[in-house]
Amino acid sequence: MSTKKPTFKRPILLTGATGYIGGRLLKSLEASGRALRCMTLEPEFLRPKVRPSTEVVRGDVRELSTLDPALEGVEIAYYLVHSLTSGGGSEEEDRRGAAAFAQAARRQGIRRIIYLSGLGRPATSREAPPDSEDIGQILRDSGVPTIEFTASMIIGSGSLSFELVRGNVEKLPIMIAPHWVRNRVRPIAVEDVVAYLMAALDLDIEGSAVFEIGGADAASYADIIREYSHQRGLKRLTIPLPFSLPWLSSYWLGLVTSLYPPVGRRLIASVLKEHTDIDEATLRTFKIQPRGVKETVSRALENEEEDIARTRWSDALVAHRQSTRWGGERHGSRLVDSQSIHVAVPPAKAFQPLRRIGGDTGWYYAGWLWHIRGWLDLLVGGVGMRRGRRLPDELIPGEVVDFWRVEAYEEGRLIRLRAEMKVPGRAWLQFEVDGEDSEATIRQTAIFDTVGLPGLAYWYVLYPIHKVIFKGLLRKISAAAEKDSLSSQDSAPKHAPAS
Repeated sequence: MSTKKPTFKRPILLTGATGYIGGRLLKSLEASGRALRCMTLEPEFLRPKVRPSTEVVRGDVRELSTLDPALEGVEIAYYLVHSLTSGGGSEEEDRRGAAAFAQAARRQGIRRIIYLSGLGRPATSREAPPDSEDIGQILRDSGVPTIEFTASMIIGSGSLSFELVRGNVEKLPIMIAPHWVRNRVRPIAVEDVVAYLMAALDLDIEGSAVFEIGGADAASYADIIREYSHQRGLKRLTIPLPFSLPWLSSYWLGLVTSLYPPVGRRLIASVLKEHTDIDEATLRTFKIQPRGVKETVSRALENEEEDIARTRWSDALVAHRQSTRWGGERHGSRLVDSQSIHVAVPPAKAFQPLRRIGGDTGWYYAGWLWHIRGWLDLLVGGVGMRRGRRLPDELIPGEVVDFWRVEAYEEGRLIRLRAEMKVPGRAWLQFEVDGEDSEATIRQTAIFDTVGLPGLAYWYVLYPIHKVIFKGLLRKISAAAEKDSLSSQDSAPKHAPAS
């Protein structure tokens, strides 16, 4: 097989762009400069996240009438549609959807389909469950050449496998390890999965092919749990069990992680059999050097931190704007508390008090409590409140504000502060301002990424105090904005009426 790069004159179609792998692949495809079309159930949700050059169309594999228009004129199609819903019939819906998509692809003259097997597929591509038809086989049987990749465990920030590991390690100092936890496979980094999916575009091969992809190391979930614990500086004990109990394990995962039982069962199914062999055909065909477990976990942790830095947490709470639960909202291992206030001033005026926060101006409300927190931080070896801030009314990323550091700043809209005091985890305090004309909304969001039980205890014990402080802070910021607005009106030049 050669790797001659074909010339693309027609667009590439990406399905599943709002999913985990599809979202990562979307960025790589856009960076490649190729013409790209995304098919999604809700185009209005995807359009703000793509480049202007990326076409977004509505399409649903369950609605046959939408498929031909979405596939018309397409050169190569990525099929990344997987049902992870609970209840009977979801696998049957997967099969019907794949068959409908494949037939539409054949009618439209698609040159190639690229497919990544979903959860529950064993590591060996030819060991499909006996009670279900292989989705990859359905695509190949359509007559459209199909490149299929199979992977048993994908590790990356936000991946299901990584959430399984993180959910257990962060919450449980002692873990029960059924036999499936110790089965070894070849975990692969999400970046390497995307690299294989991109390489399949240029693969000069006739007909269909199935490639098993995996990382450089053979490892089990137990191995990854140990590596994650080591890199996070946590001591964890695992107690092995001689049996697997996949059904019971799936419900346990539902309690301690963000996975609900049907997803947990399919994830467990992918590692019920050990598979540590390297697919020689994959190595011969692709010039990709997959990462090992240590680097994979390290990159997942690094990228998770980057994702936090880039994510607007209030967007995740857009459905309710303010936290509706005592203790805030949970997002994986992160706890989020958000509240907002409306103020009858223009957004630019509402932002002014935020530019001055900290330092000599102080924290507007309960300043003595902020100073006590600073003294306590000094006692445990932290930076305390002694650093102040360099400029009284200007903030730029990287600047120090007492025991915070400016992580992100957008004039008139956003300030995000990262905590540098001693806390059992990572903490952020974010302020956002939006609105029009003479009406603004100031939104304040506290984010805490916990480390183990001490982190959870820290958040919940101090939550009532933080709630009072942050509510008072927001109220005082609003009052300062109104005062600034009145002062500017009073100082505005008065014009004499025309005679």
